[in-house]
Amino acid sequence: MANWRDTGFGGVVMVAWALATVPLTVLGILLAVPVLGRQRAFFTVGPMFARGMAWFCHIPYTLHGWEQMPDAIREGRQSVIFMSNHESQMDPPILVAALPLPAVYIAKKELKYVPFIGWAGWAAGVIFIDRGDRERARRSILEAAQQIRDGKNVVIFPEGTRSHTGQMLPFKKGGFALAQDAGVPIVPMATVGGHQVLPPGSLKIRPGRYTLLMGQPVHPADHPDREALVQEVRRRIEELVAQAHETAC
Repeated sequence: MANWRDTGFGGVVMVAWALATVPLTVLGILLAVPVLGRQRAFFTVGPMFARGMAWFCHIPYTLHGWEQMPDAIREGRQSVIFMSNHESQMDPPILVAALPLPAVYIAKKELKYVPFIGWAGWAAGVIFIDRGDRERARRSILEAAQQIRDGKNVVIFPEGTRSHTGQMLPFKKGGFALAQDAGVPIVPMATVGGHQVLPPGSLKIRPGRYTLLMGQPVHPADHPDREALVQEVRRRIEELVAQAHETAC
């Protein structure tokens, strides 16, 4: 049964199935909002869709390191910012499927008005950043920091975009400013497998395995400045990516 997924026809079928089920999933989320509330609706229906997509497209995934997280994080008493490398458009749904607790993404404000994507983001509580000018962007960061202090967990790809080679790009500093303003730990992560499953520039989904590793939290207050924080988180993510590749072999 898995063989058909390796063919060109199988790749087309998997993409068509994913695209067709997205509107249905968003509709299901919106219908559940009056009953469950926005975020509970998203994090009830959304992970079910992501796990169903992983199953249908034969993309098994494993998450390592969660069991070593401090109890306050695992029990949801301490909000965090998860920071991961970024290989593929498949990374966000796999993380939605794999993370054991609700965590939202940060997105540019314009996506808020895109049909289906924006609606799902509204339900999830995605933090939309206004990048129109420096001052509005700064206010958006301050508002986002308050939401994180209030208990919201966030996923950030500090590269800012997908790597086309599998090698990590330079890190942007906005996520680190957010962590410092919010005063919450950064959990470094490796998300490995997307470069083979859905390479940048390709529309063909390929069967393949995802390996996700979490490292111990990094506390912004333990570092003298933002640059030192960036370098430490990058070093840890690089180590986790190397470990993930070894685990996947």
